[in-house]
Amino acid sequence: MNSDRRDFLLKTGKLLVLSSAAAAAWEAILAGRAETADNYKMSDHWWGMVIDIEACIGCGNCVRACKEENDVPRDPRYFRTWVERYTVESDDLEHPHVDSPNGGYDGFPEKPGADPRAKHFFVPKLCNHCAHSPCVQVCPVGATFESPDGVVLVDKAYCLGCRYCVQACPYGCRFINPATETVDKCSLCYHRITKGLTTACCETCPTGARQLGDLKNPNDPIHQFLRDHAVHVLKPQMATGAKVYYNGLDGSVR
Repeated sequence: MNSDRRDFLLKTGKLLVLSSAAAAAWEAILAGRAETADNYKMSDHWWGMVIDIEACIGCGNCVRACKEENDVPRDPRYFRTWVERYTVESDDLEHPHVDSPNGGYDGFPEKPGADPRAKHFFVPKLCNHCAHSPCVQVCPVGATFESPDGVVLVDKAYCLGCRYCVQACPYGCRFINPATETVDKCSLCYHRITKGLTTACCETCPTGARQLGDLKNPNDPIHQFLRDHAVHVLKPQMATGAKVYYNGLDGSVR
């Protein structure tokens, strides 16, 4: 584990109240050998995420945390998660203006001369960990696969870098990592959630706009959230079985 990642984890870790499972794994994670903590059973979980658009303030914490945690290249072309800012003019609801400077890594500067009548909101995006993933269907070697606990993962040892999955993803969530020449994407911080921790993006969100949830755990707060809110998924017409659920999703979001 490099010093930047370790410093990041140490700083954020001081703010956490860890579950018993997480506490058992914390030392292993800090040492960069999370896989050695043995307290996870895949068949007991089915992971998803809820995103409350009304709570997102576009601070960029999630983008920065993801890059630190997962060694995502700092080049502004590469992101596992990013944030888009939508501006919807009152007289043109069907053509929103969307910007995402550096993926929202540095937050969003105020727009000078913005129409006060326009609607403004932020939309965090990431892999939707689809139950019926188009990316999995087109991979010629099975390097991209759906894990039994509902996470779409990539085995870089088998990835050919053919880009079929990049083209097949309807959400634009994949890229070829220039360091490895293999595909890269959000893994839902699999190395963390399998140890009882939440994702780096959820952990650092100051408003709780992102919440990881275990859909197989009846006591997980995600169930209450889904009952109390009229959530939607991106591009429902694609019928991918997306498991990132948005509250407050405007009809103009693509």
